[in-house]
Amino acid sequence: MAERFYVTTPIYYVNDVPHIGHAYTTIAADVIARWHRMNGRDVKFLTGTDEHGQKVARAAAKLGRTPQEHVDITVQRFQELWRTLHIQPDDFIRTTEARHRDIVRGFLQKLHDEGQLYRQPYSGWYSTSAERFWTEEEVAAAAWAALKEPAYPATEAVARLRAGELPGRCPDSGQAVEWLTEENWFFRMGDYRQRLLDWIVAHPACIQPDNRRNEVLGFLRKDLGDLCISRPAARLSWGIPLPFDEEYVTYVWFDALSNYVSALGPVGGPMHQRFWPADIHLVGKDILTFHTVYWFSMLMALGLEPPRQVYAHGWWTVKKEKMSKSVGNVMDPNKLVSVFGADAVRYFLLREIPFGYDGDYSHASAILRFNSDLVNDFSNLVHRVVKWADVPSSESAPLGEADAALLAVAERATATFRKELEALQFRQALEGLWELVRAGNKYVDTEAPWALAKAGNTARLREVLRALREVQRIVVSHLHCVSPITCSDVLARLGLSAPDLRVAFDVLPAAGVVAGAPLFMRIDAAAAMEVLDPSAAEPPPDPAPVPLAKEKPMSEVAELPANITYDDFAKVALRVGIVVAAEKHPNADRLLVLKVDIGEAQPRQIVAGIAKVYDPEVLVGKRIIVVANLAPAKLRGVESQGMLLAAGGSDVASLLAPIHDVAAGSIVK
Repeated sequence: MAERFYVTTPIYYVNDVPHIGHAYTTIAADVIARWHRMNGRDVKFLTGTDEHGQKVARAAAKLGRTPQEHVDITVQRFQELWRTLHIQPDDFIRTTEARHRDIVRGFLQKLHDEGQLYRQPYSGWYSTSAERFWTEEEVAAAAWAALKEPAYPATEAVARLRAGELPGRCPDSGQAVEWLTEENWFFRMGDYRQRLLDWIVAHPACIQPDNRRNEVLGFLRKDLGDLCISRPAARLSWGIPLPFDEEYVTYVWFDALSNYVSALGPVGGPMHQRFWPADIHLVGKDILTFHTVYWFSMLMALGLEPPRQVYAHGWWTVKKEKMSKSVGNVMDPNKLVSVFGADAVRYFLLREIPFGYDGDYSHASAILRFNSDLVNDFSNLVHRVVKWADVPSSESAPLGEADAALLAVAERATATFRKELEALQFRQALEGLWELVRAGNKYVDTEAPWALAKAGNTARLREVLRALREVQRIVVSHLHCVSPITCSDVLARLGLSAPDLRVAFDVLPAAGVVAGAPLFMRIDAAAAMEVLDPSAAEPPPDPAPVPLAKEKPMSEVAELPANITYDDFAKVALRVGIVVAAEKHPNADRLLVLKVDIGEAQPRQIVAGIAKVYDPEVLVGKRIIVVANLAPAKLRGVESQGMLLAAGGSDVASLLAPIHDVAAGSIVK
């Protein structure tokens, strides 16, 4: 019996506009599902929509529709986007479906019968925009933050809120909240605090990445209150009625979270036994608490095992701001597909940033990644053998030295791809595979099949073509889960109907290949920007001139040290890095502590003496040059795992940076 694998996305609120954040999560889940299916596992991939709540009811009323009519229309934009992006879930669940409603009501009745639910009056700050109550401390903090003052003392913020000196603000939307008193039903979530702590400590992989697990553990080390799981039907009728009290409907989180189980049918049924517990819940970091503290305690109360892993990834931002309809910076994936194509969008979103961290989207980065990785590297590798499409490759023969070296790269690259992909490190997986793509292109340059053809060396030409076609097969077979349409095209040219993950140079028949057009054509940046962002089509104004550092007289310029050899220089590993965080050193005024992404699984911590020249906040998002293989050292008690390159000697004048927005981790030489 095949090993089973169950992966889910959050169910998306149907009143939202799908943006690249939604696409990011769902593409990641689709890639995981495709990969495990390719490896022979029994896979279930679930996504869907959250369709109840006050915002849906109000939007429907404004349009003169019933809530059901409204969600039946708006759900289509998610379903259409998934088709556009070649996302193929095994199931798409809607919280308005009878199969979901019946399971939720059964869960509620069970908890009620067992005394896990109780009814009592409740007062608190309620946000209509977020459809939830917030604590006094949370509302006060949000209100203080809206003043844009440098910091807020929690006690002072609460005191000013109570005195009416601060307006209540929703921490999620920033909109006004109101003080509300009403009677509701509560779940005894607080009873599960210690059990939750014990479970998470005993199963450290159940919440990833590690910093998110630590975040949840920190949350649980405080008192854990009970969870309000209802709303009065008189105030909100659009929801699932409580089976034991029809005056109330189910609160959205108890309703929505149950989808991961309700999609499997009755508890104890064949689908439930086959797939529960889920292997991976993919979620955004903003809903981590709901998917761990709330969901795990609900499952424990129902006698069900929590999922094996909840993986919380970061946000895609635009100019460092979270995407929001009110801000007007929501990035439409459909527009990106119209310029780059679906397979390229899938590749870019997973390749650009480490999964688990925030990433700032820019059209310039997307265009650069497309032209460098997909045109210069991948498409070039595939198209360079088209000239010899009709020339059969050799039969299986002993590998020459160059062929064996290429196969060794293939073995290493695909092992990295498998390891990193199954750890959800998509960026590292693709970078590992691209080692083989680049090695394949270098092999073409070195072996020069055109010269072999001109010299009449047919035997060696066929051996080279064999190696190149096998490299193509290996690359596209592994890449198929990320860019399925493009890779299916290449496999068909090679005479295959499905990916073949074997890493060997004797898999394909000796026949030639079917010629085809280049997979990707270079994008003109100016033309692309006219579609992606017409407001930015005009060239930006020249930046304000930066005063030049005063030149030192020749007598003060340090003499060059003695010459070094190329071998000496080659020992220094220089990489392009992107600063993802920066703060002042706790023990030294002239030092800053940076977190720098250089294409590894985790950002590097680098301590640099640049505080006199740069404020920490201006460095975030900047590209810099990093010495990546410098031995770690402690600077005033803080470890530094590398060094930045700067001009000016001990009096730093400027950090060195690439002219273009090249990818983090790019080699500098």
